[in-house]
Amino acid sequence: MVQAKLWAMTKHFDGFPKNSDFELKVEELPEPKDGEVLLEAEFLSVDPYMRPFSRFRMKEGDVMIGTQVAKVIQSKNPAFPVGSHVVSNSGWRTHTLSDGTGLIPVLSEWPKDVSLSLALGTIGMPGLTAVYGIEEVLGLQKGETLLVNAAAGAVGSVVGQIAKIKGCKVVGSAGSDAKVAYLKELGFDEVFNYKTVGSLEEALRKASPEGYDCFFENVGGPSSDVVLQQMRKFGRIAVCGSISTYNDSEPQTGPYPYFTVILKQLKMEGFIYSRWQHKNHETLKRLLAWVKEGKLQCREHVTKGFENMPAAFMGMLQGENIGKAVVAV
Repeated sequence: MVQAKLWAMTKHFDGFPKNSDFELKVEELPEPKDGEVLLEAEFLSVDPYMRPFSRFRMKEGDVMIGTQVAKVIQSKNPAFPVGSHVVSNSGWRTHTLSDGTGLIPVLSEWPKDVSLSLALGTIGMPGLTAVYGIEEVLGLQKGETLLVNAAAGAVGSVVGQIAKIKGCKVVGSAGSDAKVAYLKELGFDEVFNYKTVGSLEEALRKASPEGYDCFFENVGGPSSDVVLQQMRKFGRIAVCGSISTYNDSEPQTGPYPYFTVILKQLKMEGFIYSRWQHKNHETLKRLLAWVKEGKLQCREHVTKGFENMPAAFMGMLQGENIGKAVVAV
């Protein structure tokens, strides 16, 4: 028998999450039956989507949703031998009994000198999100100008680097001077701290006087309307996230930019990466190749200890991380 630790959501979040919204529990897991495997978490992900998705994907008392990189420690399923690693949507748990459904083996060509935690970041869901937003939604072309906000986050930092690989001008918005410095190291053409600029409108215009062909939207809220005013005619917007609104107790209202969208003939599309999951394997191989070639740099914000899952989650929502926020068990 194995003891599994897990974090449950005791009640739905009202505004920003609190420590009292989580409870650490322990449960006994039986031995695996035929076709089953026992997984032991090594790295767990904390992501912005967990906040809004918890409202309609979970009920009070459920284990917090989320993805992890886990090691197979017992197996009665030949597809997942002992010692192999998988990406699993097991949520916030140290150990999981699985029949193999939904388990994704880590790429067989994964280099030994690359941390498996990147399977939760640049070579995982955030990387896939970046690629599909750029290629499938925006159709970004060489020579175009791209704006990405929350640019130092797990998705935004990859978006900017891929846009540079594709020969584009990249402007990034971030929330601290340290994040601005990091994005400049990554090769972003222009970066600004939205918290310290006197005017977002002026900062955007200074960074790209000719306007923006594409906008990779991660933040939402009133700032988006300011951006839309500076989109070029026939500009494209990929709506990936709206983190500025996730902890609102009351929904924000307005501004309503429809006339701007009409005049500039803009195309705005929301998306979730799973729409293109049939492409995931090949796309992950492309991302891994870029990492090995040094074209994609990876920064992680690592919190140690499973007991610190709620703190890591809340810190990520407050923007404490540069790059991908993960928890190492």
